[in-house]
Amino acid sequence: MSREQVATSRRSRLEPLHSPGGGRPFGARRRKIKPFELPEHPGSAASHDTLAAYAVEKAASLNQHVIGYGELAEREWAARGLDAPDMEVARRYRLTRIREQLSARDVAGVLLYDPLNVRYATDSTDMQLWCTHNPVRYAFVATEGPVILWDFHGCEHLSWHLEAVDEIRHGTAWYYYMAAQHARERAAVWAAEIADVVTAHCGGSRRLAVDRINPEGVDALTALGIVLTDGEAVMERARTVKSPDELRAMRRAIAACEAAMRVMEAELRPGMTENDLWAILHAENIRRGGEWIETRLLTSGPRTNPWFQECSARVIEAGDLVAFDTDLIGPYGYCCDISRTWLAGTGRPTDEQRALYLIAQEQIDANTEILRAGRTFRELASSAMTLGPDYLPNRYSNLYHGVGLCDEYPSVPYFEDWDSAGYDGVLEAGTVVSVESYVGRLGGREGVKLEEQVLITESGHERLSRYPFDVRLGERG
Repeated sequence: MSREQVATSRRSRLEPLHSPGGGRPFGARRRKIKPFELPEHPGSAASHDTLAAYAVEKAASLNQHVIGYGELAEREWAARGLDAPDMEVARRYRLTRIREQLSARDVAGVLLYDPLNVRYATDSTDMQLWCTHNPVRYAFVATEGPVILWDFHGCEHLSWHLEAVDEIRHGTAWYYYMAAQHARERAAVWAAEIADVVTAHCGGSRRLAVDRINPEGVDALTALGIVLTDGEAVMERARTVKSPDELRAMRRAIAACEAAMRVMEAELRPGMTENDLWAILHAENIRRGGEWIETRLLTSGPRTNPWFQECSARVIEAGDLVAFDTDLIGPYGYCCDISRTWLAGTGRPTDEQRALYLIAQEQIDANTEILRAGRTFRELASSAMTLGPDYLPNRYSNLYHGVGLCDEYPSVPYFEDWDSAGYDGVLEAGTVVSVESYVGRLGGREGVKLEEQVLITESGHERLSRYPFDVRLGERG
């Protein structure tokens, strides 16, 4: 690529594509980026703009998502016959889902701050966990118009390869860490830019959905005549039904998680700490291109009851139950949310341990069997297997919940909690749910956590998680 071509490519990627009078369609500037295919260096005497354009394209060719997930993950996926997703197709589908929700709610666009919503809309990543508490990057999706991404300082190269992003801008940070006493005045600058985007791309409508926003931002936008609506509902409903390519990505994420679990189980032995064992899941996830783990839910022995105690330096003893919930964000950003309970050491379980495990296994099986498209959430809650009086006070927070880029809509509680925590809706084909069970006596020594990830299909359901149960504890592996 010549210096002139590099500079032109740089401009075309960073300038707005949409113009009310016509011009190129959104995404038309994108060329296929191939890993390690580096552009020709323009020479040290090149202009600032040309060198900057070269740097961005070089970084795009070396982007982690362009490079892929590595030989280990690819070999394991091939062994399981898991096809690669076409992420360009998945990205188009996800934008269509968002725009369908926006249109149905008569909203002209959505402004996104939640990093997972930004990921869903753009497939762009940048310091995902850091950005959950530092709102420096945000995206706008027009119902009929462009996708604009505002990124952190010096980070435009992270999205340069993505055809889903029509324009990249530098974000305006107005939260306290970055703005302190100037938060309101910088929020006003930010709001003026957002209002300009709404004016340019929303056909006269001033209705804008927003998923997360601080009070200063609400005040600044409403002062400019922007009418704010609920963007979280837009995104949760958009994310509910997965496309075939999303499901291919999720199957691969689950396979990577289960490969990491195999290493964990092989390494589990009395004398190691809970943290030692938990670190293996983290490390093996990262080795396969995974991203992070949402919780610290691994406990052993008496720390398994009650549930929701966090992983610790406790030394695992022979005969302990070891229970964990993966809550793992794996390759492609998709979640593998399954739970297993293992017996530490080579001995036999106690009668109590086996009884707890068999109840949990029965509950998982019974509550999976009733899953099918068209069932209402209330029907599921009322017909699901509940727990006996010894275990019900220690029940898990829900029976089912959606899974995608993380735990998502819907959440179906126990029927005992319906009045305080339930809401109705209908299971749709293409939704993925986790089926939950925690069984532990109130005041008991130990408990068992099991969980399966299940796809709702037109004809019923399909278990996506395949990791075997502990044969010493249950009826089957």
